[in-house]
Amino acid sequence: MSASVAELTASVLGGSFGPAPEDLDIISAFWLHHTTRLPGADVTYRNYYVLLRVGEVFGACSFEAGELDPSYCADTSGRTLADVLSADEPLPVRIAALDAYLAAVAPHHTAANAEEVVLPAGTPDVRARARDAAVAGLLDVADGTKVALIGVVNPLVDAITHRGGICLPCDFNLRETASGLPVSQDMTKVVDAADAVVATGMTLSNGSFDILLTRCREQSKPLAIYAQTGSAVARAFLGHGVTALSAEPFPFSQFSSRPSSLYRYRTDR
Repeated sequence: MSASVAELTASVLGGSFGPAPEDLDIISAFWLHHTTRLPGADVTYRNYYVLLRVGEVFGACSFEAGELDPSYCADTSGRTLADVLSADEPLPVRIAALDAYLAAVAPHHTAANAEEVVLPAGTPDVRARARDAAVAGLLDVADGTKVALIGVVNPLVDAITHRGGICLPCDFNLRETASGLPVSQDMTKVVDAADAVVATGMTLSNGSFDILLTRCREQSKPLAIYAQTGSAVARAFLGHGVTALSAEPFPFSQFSSRPSSLYRYRTDR
């Protein structure tokens, strides 16, 4: 069992997962800037992604504006995963490389313990609602349950409250949810106050995942992850701090109007 992302990376480099990462080449490197404003909304979501392709899979990681320059792509294709994982690369690049390795070793679409959820064809808002409903389906929320939501997605705020839960939202980039709930900037404060935790995969890219994982382990709190970022990385902690996962590998639902899949995982704690 890995206690942290650093330990997981060391295990991968040490050959614990099978294929040697020095034998896996990065075929393509992507830097993406993506914006979305759904009909009737007054907020434009701005997302940045680094993507590394290895064989048939992509490793993915979101990052904050200005954290990574698109010029990194020029010298990344052709490198091995071992080279990227062991080098002094920006954290989002290392997370994408770790995600690519773990997805290459065990793709989500072949995982025996994965439940495939096919999102329907349609407009961005139709597909976003279907995706968020699939994530909400992982939540076991009784009346009065306090749920920390790390990384605010407004439909998940609604899903928690509609199930009778009390949502404790936390996000570094928001001050208020669409429904008017105040958003905390202090992750540990909302986690400590909660009965259960739901968090985005972006906790991997900003370095807070290990803190979150440790705190939930120490307090025996269920932790569900919804991830485009590092979905195979989060999967490596299932049963070891992570109790449920919605994994959406690239290409993400927002990049197509056609049916696409995400994969849900559950444990018995």
